[in-house]
Amino acid sequence: MPKAIGIVEFVSIARGIYAADQMVKTSDVEIITAHAHCPGKYVAIVHGDVAAVQEAVSVGERIADEYFVDSIMIPNVSPAVFPAIAGATSPEKIQALGIMESFSIATMILAADAILKAADVQAIELRLGNGLGGKAYFTFTGDVAAVETGVDAGKAIAEEKGLLVNAEVIPSPSSRLIPCLL
Repeated sequence: MPKAIGIVEFVSIARGIYAADQMVKTSDVEIITAHAHCPGKYVAIVHGDVAAVQEAVSVGERIADEYFVDSIMIPNVSPAVFPAIAGATSPEKIQALGIMESFSIATMILAADAILKAADVQAIELRLGNGLGGKAYFTFTGDVAAVETGVDAGKAIAEEKGLLVNAEVIPSPSSRLIPCLL
């Protein structure tokens, strides 16, 4: 299992594709996803061992030049981040619901990792950019105290970077809402 994840966001789709190619050619990493997203930005997300991911992110940042938006590298990423990005999570029961929203995909992944490490919560979905005007959000569940702890951890990351849109805790979500989350 990969231990690190790296993300580089670009305001140019063409430069993003070029940079993603260079990132995988110069570093021993795998692409989780590399795609255009709203509003005309591009994101490259890679994983692998820590040194290789750090090298790939550095290459992406350097090549991005004036098209750079944001980047992060998480050395010991929570394993729950990967299925959340793929939308492949399905908690047995939705308890309290946490929702975290960011202006940046990279910041949202960093916040989601912090949330998953700070509290006993389960990821529901980590939605990245498409159809969201370039924003990202993370939904997760657990008991009320755990969800509140997770929200606090995620907010601290997003607020520090100045990229928090909003965060909400729903202590007991309606059973009619649950199918919309899965």
